[in-house]
Formats: sequence, C-alpha cells, structure tokens
Amino acid sequence: MSAQARRGRLLVVGTPIGNLGDLTPRAADALRSADLVVAEDTRLAARLLAHVGARTPTQSFNEHNGAGRLPGLLARLSAGETIALTTDAGMPGVSDPGAALVAAARDAGAAVEVVPGPAAVTAAVSLSGVETPGFVFGGFLPSRPASARGKALDRLLEAAASAELPLVLYEAPHRMATLLAALGERVPSATVAAARELTKRHEEVLIGTAAEVASRLDHPRGEFTVVVSGLPPAASAADAVDAASLVEAGRHEGLSDRTLVALLRAIGLSRRDAYRLVEAHRSS
Repeated sequence: MSAQARRGRLLVVGTPIGNLGDLTPRAADALRSADLVVAEDTRLAARLLAHVGARTPTQSFNEHNGAGRLPGLLARLSAGETIALTTDAGMPGVSDPGAALVAAARDAGAAVEVVPGPAAVTAAVSLSGVETPGFVFGGFLPSRPASARGKALDRLLEAAASAELPLVLYEAPHRMATLLAALGERVPSATVAAARELTKRHEEVLIGTAAEVASRLDHPRGEFTVVVSGLPPAASAADAVDAASLVEAGRHEGLSDRTLVALLRAIGLSRRDAYRLVEAHRSS
C-alpha cells in the first residue's frame, strides 16, 4: 500500500445546533464510516450516532484532557485511520477545543477535510435582521475574573465599532444578566439581539437595547448567541486628545469629577471611559 493510501484523515464534521434533522447526509456518512468519533462530550455524540444508526467508537476531547489525548489520536492518524471530529453543537474549532486537534493533525501530515454544517453565529446574525457585510465574532468571554471579562468586552466592542460591524458573542445562561448589564453600561443605545434555543421548539430572539432585553429575560435557559449592532463610532486619536484636553481645562477651572464626567458623556464617551479618563488625570 502506498504512503498516500495510508495517509490518515481528520474529518471536521459540523453537527446540529439543536434540531437533529439539520444533520447533513454527508455528515451522517462521515460518522458511520469513521474509525473513531472524537467529541467534546461523548454522551452527546452517542445521541447523534444513535440518530444515524452508527456504532462508531467515541473518545472525548475537551479543554481538560485534550493535551493528553493528542499523541494517541495522531498515532491513529499516522496508522491511516479516519477520525471524525465533532463538537457539542455547530462547527468544531469555533469557540471549541477541537481547533488544537485540527492544527496538530495538519502539522503531522494527515489529510484534514471539512464536512460543513450549522453554526449558531450565522444563524443568529440571520435572525437579527441586521444588514451588514460581515461581523466581529468574539465567541465566549472569559468566565472569570470579572476584570478579564470587562477588558475582553471592551476590546471587542472597540474592534467592532472601528470596523463598523456588529459584534457577535456566545454566552452561558447564568451569565446573561451580567453581560446585558455590562452592555447597558458601555453601549446603552446599541441594539441587542439575544437568540436562544436556536432550531429547537422554544427558539426565541429578543431584540432591543440591553436594558430592554434584560427586562424581558425570564429564567434564562440554553446557551445564547448575542448580536450587538448600532455601535457608536469608535473615538479617533484626535477625539481622545480633545477629551483629555477638556479634562485638563476642567481641572484648571476647578470643576468637580462629576461635572467632568457629565461633559465627557456629552461629547460621546461611555460612562466607563469617562470615569477612567477623569481618574487618570486625577493621578497624573
């Protein structure tokens, strides 16, 4: 047998984000024909395999055990086996630990092929009704600490505003209230589309400002995909200099911190950025 014929294959298989009927025929064939199905959660993989009548062995690959599983998986690929990589929902490697296996398999010389399927990010953007040539995808914010979440959100909002594109985030149900509060503080006038239970019986999309969506969010369940659009333009370098000059002039005139913050808010800065700038000039 030639070396090419023995070359292992990694099939990156898109899985349904909720409704099993969305599994493509090609994906079903991949799951049946593979020597091994690698899954983030093998319990969910077993449900998917039962749906297509497959008895393919499974192995978990997640953020906790991925590094330890890589050598064995690469050895199987080197032996010429076909491995199907799946995730709990959507496309493997998108906000998913499977990206490490994809990169390692390619570096090891295995054939890497994609079997595309549904993705929550594109489904939510479609349902949001936002006319846009693209979007900035941030995936999940850090779960903790709070400071890391805040910094990550600030960076993503700035990037999306600079590109004049919506920002798309994933969020767990128990953190949705915190995310909406943070968005309400930073971009109170932006439009938020919060999509949950996509493709399932109780699919729902709530649209409004962050405060309006929060007021309608009862007992969050299921992971959310959040589309934030209508972001205020990002401040230019000249704007930042003008704001700093305004604070310096205000300090010289003896204005209080509260008055300075009000002035900065009036020229378009968020409350958070206004307080930061005032604080920075207090200690400088």
